[in-house]
Amino acid sequence: MAAVDKIIEKMKRQPNGIRPIEAENVLRAFGYEIVRQRGSHRHYLNRNSGDLITVKQENPLKKVYITDILRRIGKQ
Repeated sequence: MAAVDKIIEKMKRQPNGIRPIEAENVLRAFGYEIVRQRGSHRHYLNRNSGDLITVKQENPLKKVYITDILRRIGKQ
């Protein structure tokens, strides 16, 4: 989980420079999985809580997606 912790710290420091694969690694570590992709949008579902998050796959991700991910995993 050390790699995920480093990505989370990077997300907090520099929210505009996160790649989609980094965000996906964090989401997977917190129990989210890809349930659907529609065009450039991926939908991640946490089966334990039923929480669904949509992330547009663009490089780098916009700050709004990063802050939403941090809020949902409780690391804001």
